[in-house]
Amino acid sequence: MSMNFYLDIVSVKKRIFSGSVNKIQVSGSEGEMGIYPGHTQLLSIIKPGIVYIFHTNKKEECLYISGGILEVQPSVVSILADIAIRGIDLDRKRVLQAKKEAEENFAKKTITVKKDDVLLEISKAIAKLRVLEIMDKFKK
Repeated sequence: MSMNFYLDIVSVKKRIFSGSVNKIQVSGSEGEMGIYPGHTQLLSIIKPGIVYIFHTNKKEECLYISGGILEVQPSVVSILADIAIRGIDLDRKRVLQAKKEAEENFAKKTITVKKDDVLLEISKAIAKLRVLEIMDKFKK
């Protein structure tokens, strides 16, 4: 059995990652999933969160995914994401500002948008902040 598999991550706008990896960890609709070489075939919805990529050269990388679909085939894993951003491309100030605005909107009594939509925006901002925290640890 191969010790790696091919991973393809594509967002609506562009291909974010394409290459051979040892494993990945992703937030599926039923919780955290680790995908290793030889994983059984699978199709799952991805929740907003982090995709950890463990490269064949022992490096690790984090991406933010706003949601999408994970497909696992015998030798290829595909992630089709609404939005996918490499951790190094996230802007901490913009993420913190978006989180603050979403929290303020949630607290307003005269809110015109659904609270579920605001909570989703808050969870996306928190996921982005987690990616930034992990990136900070990688730097150390």
